[in-house]
Amino acid sequence: MSEFVIDVRDLHKSFGARSVVDGLTLKVAQGEICGFLGANGSGKTTTIRMLCGLLTPDSGEGTCLGLDLRKAGPAIRRQTGYMTQRFSYYDDLTVRENLELVAGVYEMVDGNEAVRAIVARMGLRAYETQLAGHLSGGWKQRLALAACVLHRPKLLLLDEPTAGVDAKARREFWDLIHDMAGEGLTVLVSTHYMDEAERCNRIVYLADGRIVVSGTADEVVRGAGLIIFEAAGDGIDEVTRRVRRMRGVEAAAVFGHALRVAGNDRAALEEATRAFPSLDWHEAEPRLEDVFIHQLAAKEAVQ
Repeated sequence: MSEFVIDVRDLHKSFGARSVVDGLTLKVAQGEICGFLGANGSGKTTTIRMLCGLLTPDSGEGTCLGLDLRKAGPAIRRQTGYMTQRFSYYDDLTVRENLELVAGVYEMVDGNEAVRAIVARMGLRAYETQLAGHLSGGWKQRLALAACVLHRPKLLLLDEPTAGVDAKARREFWDLIHDMAGEGLTVLVSTHYMDEAERCNRIVYLADGRIVVSGTADEVVRGAGLIIFEAAGDGIDEVTRRVRRMRGVEAAAVFGHALRVAGNDRAALEEATRAFPSLDWHEAEPRLEDVFIHQLAAKEAVQ
């Protein structure tokens, strides 16, 4: 097998006249947690489905787990865990029954032992006999993760796995992901949560089916060239409404009692801040969320 678990080049996929993935090239190393970022419709889900053999690319080539992406879909899927955006197991079966069903689908010879082990690892023992439909969102996601890794895959594909889950459950979910990555599992995960993206070893930003930014969170933030000015004071909401319309201001948002103004044109931003001398302005470090909004604004400006 190649040193890369995912090694694909120039993937294209269209649905009718709409191009969804347009020349995507991606490499992901073993044990890496790679985060997929991008607006809705940017091609994240379609890419994930091509990588696990559920969709065939219109063109392009490469390997997943050392297997030909275009020819070996069933073999790839047997070694891959894929967790979709929505809970996709049976509400009217218990936690254990769902896992036993998955073990049967994969024809695992040690299915009973594998179920016992994953129930313990995911902290599901207290819920084994509970119907899946009665679980909270966080515990449903744990069950879904348990089902995805029950057959001991080498690659885990997660499509917005923690949408709608509370902060504590999200953190615990990611702790489990990092534990498994430390054991050699490769993970590709799409997310809209910036704190989750920062936990990835590398992030890839997609726009219109193309990769426009790739690197660690720090590299992506530094490479964006964003300038941030921050201020606090009275009348902050009114200032925010006014400053958004000023030249050079790409984004202006209130966080608590502070206003953050972002853009690439330092002179224009300084001029904008001088228009509100009653506020105490200072330059601040950009965050990954600032870069995410910047990329969205750039995409909208092109359209």
